[in-house]
Amino acid sequence: MRWKVVLHIIGALTICVGLTMLFPLGFSLYYQDDGIVPLIESTLFTTVIGLALFFAFRDREGNKGLSHREGMAIVALGWVAAGFFGSLPFYFGEVFPGYVDCFFESLSGFTTTGASVMTDIERNSKGILFWRSLTHWLGGMGIIVLSLAILPFLGVGGMQLYKAEVPGPVPDKLKPRIKDTALVLWKVYVLFSAIEAGLLMLGGMDLFDSLCHTFGTLATGGFSTKNSSVAYFQSAYIDYVITAFMLIAAVNFSLHYQMIKGRPLLMWRDPEFRFFGVITLVITAVITISVYSATDYDSFSDAFRYTSFQVASIISTTGFATADYEIWPAVAQGLLLLCMFLGGCAGSTSGGMKHLRIMLLFKQAYQEVFRIIHPRSVNRVKLGKTVVQPETMNDILGFCVLWLGLFVLCGLIVAATGVDVVSSFAASLACIGNIGPGIGSVGPTDNYAHIPDIGKWALIFSMLLGRLEIYTVIVLCVPEFWRK
Repeated sequence: MRWKVVLHIIGALTICVGLTMLFPLGFSLYYQDDGIVPLIESTLFTTVIGLALFFAFRDREGNKGLSHREGMAIVALGWVAAGFFGSLPFYFGEVFPGYVDCFFESLSGFTTTGASVMTDIERNSKGILFWRSLTHWLGGMGIIVLSLAILPFLGVGGMQLYKAEVPGPVPDKLKPRIKDTALVLWKVYVLFSAIEAGLLMLGGMDLFDSLCHTFGTLATGGFSTKNSSVAYFQSAYIDYVITAFMLIAAVNFSLHYQMIKGRPLLMWRDPEFRFFGVITLVITAVITISVYSATDYDSFSDAFRYTSFQVASIISTTGFATADYEIWPAVAQGLLLLCMFLGGCAGSTSGGMKHLRIMLLFKQAYQEVFRIIHPRSVNRVKLGKTVVQPETMNDILGFCVLWLGLFVLCGLIVAATGVDVVSSFAASLACIGNIGPGIGSVGPTDNYAHIPDIGKWALIFSMLLGRLEIYTVIVLCVPEFWRK
């Protein structure tokens, strides 16, 4: 492990985090609020530390390519560093009573989880709230993916980082050069962000709220500037715009790129997209009917509006809320709980287990049943017309076992702190799935402030595991990883 190379690149990432704090500082200066001093202090501290790491560990002779292990270490440690330095505006601004809450809120933002310990959102300064939402947008497509565009100038390769960071079993390399792939993804990301922000402003939001909610939507994060989340605006237009973009963010961004390039049929030909679309439509239809039958919504269109929003919010792991789904019928809550496990598509900004993995596991299960009936048959799991290699299936099976095991372990740790069982496991699922709201005392109308510090640290670790797809983090805990 060449620690000089690792720390050199983490220094570059830290500089990027420090410079991005200038954007919320601009809002604080415009509104003349209490965020000016904390943001200036955070910007200076973060940038200075980043520059110190960058130049102190600069070694051009050694930066001739990253090993697989170094890529893993940079991604995992880089996200922890982003969470630490991102917590400084909250800490210097005394937003929370202790540092654990500051780090929890920051890493929840960067991992696009959206689990919050902020009890009164609207009392905070505009600059602090903008930074809180901006952490979503930076973490959504990935600070690491953004850094791939500048890694060639540092003299290091980027594919190891790309494989370690990009969600999903197989990262799509859209361009021959990894730097160009990173730039393509970010161009699509920025384009959709600009479109959504414009549409929200047409619906009556000001620039500040439109940007903050755009960041939360495209990154599938869910931090809002209002205590009652999107429900504050009481606008069907805003609800439908955000619903549409939550679903867009839950789809593989390489498919969006192909659509923009004039190949929209490739999206429909993608097996995972079709699977995701059918699952989403069926769950939305069933919940809409059950909610309309059992609640007092004025019309079926109102029931569909609130249901489609919550289904999109949960299945995309965004976490925005326009209704308290805990008062909905049990079947509706059960289906939303299922959505928390599913998540979005591979290659999207969503969390969860991903539809691609679930679909392939179903195919594998069917093959096992078919093999019992026809013992001499030779069949392979296919994704479209492509045969999925056994090694890939083993990776997916191992991932799902680890995901579920760590979900249970985290839930038990939180329960051991005195939180009730339902809320403990809901919090664990919401954090490892990068969803945000769960059920019980961490439901859509509650937050995580009441959870003891030990439980919060367990949930922080779960957020990181979920965002970096388990392996990238857990491998650092294996002794063999550090051996030559």
